[in-house]
Amino acid sequence: MENTIGFIGGGRVVKILLQGFKNKHVRFGKIFVSDINPEVLNILRREFPEVEISGSEVSAAQDIVFIALHPPVIMDMLESLKGNFKEGSTVISLAPKISFQKLESKLTGITNIARMIPNATSYINKGYNPVSFSTRFDASVKKIIMELLGNLGYTFEVSEEKLESYAIMSAMLPTYFWFQWRELEEIGQKTGLTADESKQSIYQTLVAALDLFYKSGLTPAEVIDLIPVKPIGEHEAQIAEIYKTKLIGLFDKIKP
Repeated sequence: MENTIGFIGGGRVVKILLQGFKNKHVRFGKIFVSDINPEVLNILRREFPEVEISGSEVSAAQDIVFIALHPPVIMDMLESLKGNFKEGSTVISLAPKISFQKLESKLTGITNIARMIPNATSYINKGYNPVSFSTRFDASVKKIIMELLGNLGYTFEVSEEKLESYAIMSAMLPTYFWFQWRELEEIGQKTGLTADESKQSIYQTLVAALDLFYKSGLTPAEVIDLIPVKPIGEHEAQIAEIYKTKLIGLFDKIKP
């Protein structure tokens, strides 16, 4: 019998996970999604007709339950749902900051609790998704959950204290660069390339540059020295300071 699945929260991360599962033809008995915003649910239903819109009590009562909420509202929501979770179910929190200790204080009687930091690239099944499991998590169930989440991309187990680091260094990492690539596409077109030529130039060069930096055997300094002209070199210290200030500050906010 196929597992039923429930999402408490229906925002962007639910869309990412559902698309990843859909790409791999993962089947569930039923899929229930709840959210306080009806428009969010309507949009999700249009993209995934198999989804059943429900109240949070119904979503919580499924075999596998994803908590897809922002950290500030999770504890109150779990308090309101006490008694709705099914015995023997698996509950997976997708949020940073809310530790197993806090989750277990509300999920009384549930032993299979996991935390995952999801990645947007799971949308195309190329996620880099760290997962941590509670100490009482059943080993046979863990295998099933890892196989399920493995459909989303590279899924690996880590200790709980590293999850927030992965939130900074993986889940949010694309946002540090996406807007730059978009700007560079426009510059490429302004300097004479077609839109496709500009996109291909950026894509192909970035992929190769990553391999050069991490797989060539050269030190970072040696790689950087390969190109003598650095058009924005005078701003590197400023950019580095922005990274340090913003990202370490954010880490301090999201760590338990």
